[in-house]
Amino acid sequence: MEAKEEPYPSSVTQQEWELVEPLLPKSGRLGRPPRYGRRVMLNAILYVVRSGCTWRMMPKEFPHWRLVYYYFAKWQAVGVWQQLNDALRGSRATQSG
Repeated sequence: MEAKEEPYPSSVTQQEWELVEPLLPKSGRLGRPPRYGRRVMLNAILYVVRSGCTWRMMPKEFPHWRLVYYYFAKWQAVGVWQQLNDALRGSRATQSG
């Protein structure tokens, strides 16, 4: 089940997605497949970060806030946010140079 790809200004563009997708952990082969894609989760997390709302106040178009927060915390624990920050900072340096 996928949500709309770019419903909010905080959502990643296709160009940004192509840059960050390889940095997001893929789901394991065991267990059932994830109900929501990584792009939907990233867009939901970015909505909270950019808007400043609480997790519980996320719009209903996104997955349940507890699931989104689970991914946020999981990705935080494995260093995804630092990797994304480094990649995006390097991308901007390349574009401006």
